Amino acid sequence: MDYKQLIKERQKDFDASVEHAKREIGAIRTGRANPDMVADLKVSYLGSDMRLKEIAAISTPDSRSVLIQPWDKNALAAIERAIRESSLGMSPVVDGISVRLTIPSLTEERRKEYVRLLHQKIEEARIRIRQIREDVLKRVQSAAREKELREDDAKRAKDDIQKVVDDTNERVQELGERKEKELMSS
Repeated sequence: MDYKQLIKERQKDFDASVEHAKREIGAIRTGRANPDMVADLKVSYLGSDMRLKEIAAISTPDSRSVLIQPWDKNALAAIERAIRESSLGMSPVVDGISVRLTIPSLTEERRKEYVRLLHQKIEEARIRIRQIREDVLKRVQSAAREKELREDDAKRAKDDIQKVVDDTNERVQELGERKEKELMSS
């Protein structure tokens, strides 16, 4: 067994955990407009549930508004309904060709609530990272028991895996710190 190849194969799982955390964190609302707030919102359109970014262009013309321009104007009503029924707590304004969302300023209480949610998302990412690490370690230990891997290579594999885990956790932590700073300053 080549433990370096195993770590290399699982590196994409670690990277996927960071990307997932980035999307989850990006969806947390700040006082600034951000297309990620609504991009993955499910819209019932033409008999199926589609993500908003699949049926419309989403932009932020200024720091307090999100502009949603569907490619098919018949989707306006479905988009408006999806936004109203979502947990965003925003009222969309439809002007016939687009949907505009105005982002209100956050209260101090709401900011703290979002910071708690942020910490929860970061912890979920860390749990996913630990699960990947445990899976790799089980495979390494199994290979060592079966004598497919020398004992010193198994020790080296554990150290290398921990380095990857530490690096991945650091990337997630940096994402969280940036978002928290953005939440508390906007």
